[in-house]
Amino acid sequence: MNLKNLVNWMCWKLLTKSLLAALLVTQVGFSQTRPQPVPSAVQSMTGTEQYVRPSATAPSGPVLALDSVLVRIDLNNPLLKPYGSRAAAARAYAEGARSWMAPMVGLGTFMAPYPMQMIMDERDKGFGMVSVEQDIPNPFKQRATRIYQQSKAGVEEAGRGITLNRLRSDAKQLYFDWLVLEKRRGVLAENKRILQLMKKLADIRYPYQQGSLGNIYKAEGRLYELDNMVTMTEAEIERKRIGLNTLMNRPKTDPFQIDTTYRPVEPQPIVPTTEEIGGRRSDILRMDRQILSMQAGIESQKAQARPDFRVRFDHMQPFSGVKSMMPTQFTLMGMISIPIVPWASRMYKAEIKGMQQDIEAMRYEREGMLNETQGMVAEMLTDIRNMTTQLTNYERRVIPTLRKNYDTQLINYEQNKGDLPLVIDAWETLNMTQMDYLTRLQEYYRMIVSYERELEK
Repeated sequence: MNLKNLVNWMCWKLLTKSLLAALLVTQVGFSQTRPQPVPSAVQSMTGTEQYVRPSATAPSGPVLALDSVLVRIDLNNPLLKPYGSRAAAARAYAEGARSWMAPMVGLGTFMAPYPMQMIMDERDKGFGMVSVEQDIPNPFKQRATRIYQQSKAGVEEAGRGITLNRLRSDAKQLYFDWLVLEKRRGVLAENKRILQLMKKLADIRYPYQQGSLGNIYKAEGRLYELDNMVTMTEAEIERKRIGLNTLMNRPKTDPFQIDTTYRPVEPQPIVPTTEEIGGRRSDILRMDRQILSMQAGIESQKAQARPDFRVRFDHMQPFSGVKSMMPTQFTLMGMISIPIVPWASRMYKAEIKGMQQDIEAMRYEREGMLNETQGMVAEMLTDIRNMTTQLTNYERRVIPTLRKNYDTQLINYEQNKGDLPLVIDAWETLNMTQMDYLTRLQEYYRMIVSYERELEK
């Protein structure tokens, strides 16, 4: 071996050891880590083009915690605005229940003869009459109607809780998906650095017949595949950002970041009672208020059995004037309705019977919803416990074992006992397992969101 070959061989050994050391100390975790500095650039000795990819600049902006996002949705989402207006409208309608009918005023003749008839006396000319009539509603009816109208406001307010729960669940889902995507981006960044080091190592070994050109291209191809995964992940993160901005009623492309340290709290493995579920869910609360509103409607219909009143005053002025010595006359009459007669009572009795049947049906529906929700919550708790066991197995057994396999193949490659494709295969197995873990973690977060949506936590 001449002096020039000896120097080249020593340089190759030093570069190989430094790159392998960097690969061995690489920690492929599931949380974002600060990228380690890449060793000094090694010029490709094979003549192949070096892999270079411009880094994407992450959008800047404030960090919004999940609680802050939920508060903004409650305050600003336009889908929640109509419920307050509808409740105010129901209260405004209730104020109209205290109104009276407008008075009736009439002007005409009284006891006047037909034209072209002979009048024997001035007194036979008749009278001019002015009539005033006023309906007086029963105050019990008005009070019952007002209570019924006011009860509709509570139904609308409970409906707002249903929409708010759905929006909160959508926001949590987007937020948790973003958390998983941030973890995936961290894993991809580490994998990219590992593949870049592998390719550089293959570039160094190739001139000394310690590797093949195919291995270099295989590593480069995996890098380009990794680029696609990074691009897809960044696009998904942007979609989640747009979705959260939409829910918060902000400009859709406003930049902000999430709190990547947040972790959802695992629910307690206790199935709530139907009473606890009924006290939490807005749809059950809305149904309860609908039942109360129907009961108020029944009372309003029962009040229809009470009578209404009417007062009428007629003033008669004789056409003959003062010559006939006819006095000015008047009529004052008070009237009362009789709503209890059979042909008048059929309507409100039918309304009362129908409302009672509706209330009975709603109570059965409420019972069924509580039973179904309790069963769904029990199933969700079982699924969450099962998924927790799987994730723990991934974290403590599966991934550490595959990482040891990858480290072993890398050491064999360093000692010239293995080939680069074996190292890449071990890395691919580890990478696929990590991605599978993140997929299951995302599913676990979705289970928690579904659980909290059922109980409106």
